[in-house]
Formats: sequence, structure tokens, C-alpha cells
Amino acid sequence: MPAQTSRIVPEARQTLTPESPGSASAASQPPSPAPTPSPQPQPLPEGYRRFYLSVSVKFAIAVTFAGLWTGLAFWFSLPWIVDLSRDIGAPAAWIIVALVAYLPGYVVALMAMSLILDRQPPRTVSNPTSPLTIIVAAWNEENGMAETIRCIGQSDYAGDVTVILADNGSTDATAEIAVRAAAEFGVSLAVAYESRPGKSYALNTALQLVETPYVITVDADTLLHREALRRLISRLESAPVATVAVAGTVLVRNSRTNLLTRMQEWDYFLGIAAVKRMQGMYQATLVAQGAFSVYRTEQMREIGGWPDAIGEDIVVTWKLLAQGGRVIFEPTAVAFTDAPARVAHFMRQRARWARGMFEGLRTVPPWRQSRRLAGMIAAIDLLIPLLDIGYALIWLPGLVLFLFGYPAIVSAWALTVIPMTLIIYGALRRYQRRWVFGPLGLGVRRNLTGYLAFLVLYQVLCSTASIAGYAQFLAGTSRRWK
Repeated sequence: MPAQTSRIVPEARQTLTPESPGSASAASQPPSPAPTPSPQPQPLPEGYRRFYLSVSVKFAIAVTFAGLWTGLAFWFSLPWIVDLSRDIGAPAAWIIVALVAYLPGYVVALMAMSLILDRQPPRTVSNPTSPLTIIVAAWNEENGMAETIRCIGQSDYAGDVTVILADNGSTDATAEIAVRAAAEFGVSLAVAYESRPGKSYALNTALQLVETPYVITVDADTLLHREALRRLISRLESAPVATVAVAGTVLVRNSRTNLLTRMQEWDYFLGIAAVKRMQGMYQATLVAQGAFSVYRTEQMREIGGWPDAIGEDIVVTWKLLAQGGRVIFEPTAVAFTDAPARVAHFMRQRARWARGMFEGLRTVPPWRQSRRLAGMIAAIDLLIPLLDIGYALIWLPGLVLFLFGYPAIVSAWALTVIPMTLIIYGALRRYQRRWVFGPLGLGVRRNLTGYLAFLVLYQVLCSTASIAGYAQFLAGTSRRWK
């Protein structure tokens, strides 16, 4: 038998009794990232219940619209293809136009119509009390651990909450600080030590200790909004019975560090949120991210917990979907995380995400999804590498040539993707401000410089890092958690 590499140690077990806002210990801490909760669900848009369309019908409408848009693009691009064929030949011309115009246009049109059709169902359970367990995976996180525990302790969730620190061989005072913070803020805490390197090992060791029907994962550098747990579980208990996981919203809390974090603020606020809203509407959110998501404990054990993968949250989500489960998204269950502040760190993170996507595709290909709709949503990921290649290796050089008066590769029609993207981001910003930040009492900070850089520069970094991640996966290079 292999040597014992983990142990579970109960620490500071107490009933969850968050500090009152006026207590001395709470006042001595930095202010919470969240305001006082609003206990009642927000009203739905007028006319919400007037019509009902099934998710399959909505998907058919979105696909039809995207197909018509691409057909229109094909018709308008014929002269462009003829001119380009004279210079580089017909096969290369068709490939270039497909990668820089047809494919991006189709994906953007599909997302645009999906978001237009999206209507978040009402939460029928507004104040859940089911017991739950939060697993906080950590490796040398002593600097932020107390703050993470404090935010959990100050949650407005009415049910019993147990926290398990999944300590993955930390060599600093992560566990000791967590124990002290749990005692101070009235959090029931257990520490699960796992010496084998790898986040999945730490999570699975902690999963052995879970006794509640729901298990939530929270990264050690992630702070929960005061209402986050209540809204996340409310969505799960209001969802169809086949729902096995709900992804929360993760936003950037260190956006004022530099230009890179300012750009990431908009990516999390608009880009990632848009993708999750689209996928969640079809009950096939492809990543219930480990930073903040809830899973049904029984289903997690049925699939064997988290796999040994660099994108363990991606693979575990695809396995849950493959069993016929639904995975949805709750926009108003908000957590705040630290985004990478250095370009090297950011590039490694995005390369890991890209590599994790390939691991998910390899483990559960789209055609092996038991729900046809989930398989079709997952199949969109097969297009993402082509989008990255088209952007980094064709679109960007072609755009530079276009700006210098050589519109051979990037034509005026291809540039219509830009205003459509701007329209989508504008609508998303309005939605986020009204239906996410409004109910939570949050405000959208001014970040014009970051927004412009996000539109112009950000995709360059993302696509380049993703291509590196694809290459690492294909080459089978060693994996890094951080």
C-alpha cells in the first residue's frame, strides 16, 4: 500500500456566528468587500413571464441567427476572396477569410442572440438553510488566509457552514492563521493536510470529510460577498432537480494594481460573465470554476472527485455534464479574487486554462455528452483554438497592414466584428450594472484606460498564452499549479 500522505485534523470547530457589524473585532479588520445584504430577490424585468421558450428552442434561434449572419458575411466577402486569391491562391484565401471573418462572426453572433434571449429564472428559494461545506484549497497562502476566513464568517447565510482548509503541503503559517481567524470570526473549521503536490489531491482529501449535501470550493485568495453563499445556494435549490453544480461570479479585487489588472477587471466583468451567461442559459456551463462554485456532494463522489489535471475544475464539470447533470450560472453570487499582476504570471495562468480545456475535451469529448445540447455547447470549444490562431497569427498582422493602407488580409467587412463586439459589451455592462451590481449595492468603478486597453491589447496576450498552452498539452510538458 502507498505511504500515508494526508491527514485530517479538526480545528476550532464552532457554530458559525458572524461578527455583528458593530463589534470591536469586526471594526478592527479591513472593511468587507460587500455591503449590507438585501434579503428579498430583485423584481424580474417587466413581461418576463409573458412568453416561455425552452432552452433548445433558444439555441435553435441563436444558431439560425448566427448561420444567417455568416451567410451574409459570405456573400459580402466574395470580392475580397477573389482579390486575395490572386495574391496567395484560392485555398489560402478561403482559410484566411474563414479564420478572420466567418468563424469570429459566427461565434459573436451566436453569443449576441443567446444573450438577447437570456432570461434568468426567478429564485423560488430566497433564504436557504441547508448545511454546506466550503473547501478552501491553499498552498502557502498565509498573507490572505485571515481575510478569506473573515468574509466567510461574515456571510448572511442562515444555514450551518463548515470550512475545510485543504492545505496542500504549505511550508508557511497558512494553517495556523486559518485556525486563529476561524476562532475570531466564529467559523467551524477543520484542516485537511495533503502532502502530495497537486490541487486535486488536496481537494479530494478534504472531500472525505464533507458530511453536507453541498460542497463549495473557494480559492484561498478569494473573498466572498456577504450575500454570495445565500444567492448561490438559492439558485441551486431553485433550479431543475437535475442541476448538480452552480458557478458563481468571480470579479477582480486588485484592479488598481497596474494596467494588466485593469484589463482583467473588464474581462471578468464582461467577457467571462458573458460566456457563462450564455452557457448557463443552456444549462451547460462548461466551467464551474474552483474559485467559487457549489456542487452536490453525492454527484462529486460518484465521479471520483477532482481528477489529477491542471484544469481540474474544467474536467470535473465536463464529467458532471456527461452524467446528464445540469450546470448553471448565478450572476449575483459574487466573489472577489486577485488577478495576476505580472505578465509572466498572467501568461502562465491563461496557458493553464487553455491546457485545461484540452484536458476536458480529451476526457469527455462533446460527442460523449449524454445531453445533445450540452454536447453542442461543448463543441464550441473545438473552435476556440482556431479563433486564437486566426487572431494571433492572421488578424493582428492583417490589422497592422490595414492601418498602413494594405487591406489585403483584413477587409472592411471583417472589421464589422469590432462594432458588434462593442455593442455586446455595452449591453453587458448595462446588464451587470442593473441586475448584478444594483441588487448587491456595488458600483462600477471608472476604468476607461483599462477598458480601452482591454479592447485593443488584451486579446493579443490571451491568444498568445492560449497557443502556448495548446502546445504544452500536445507536447506533454510538465504541469504547474501556479
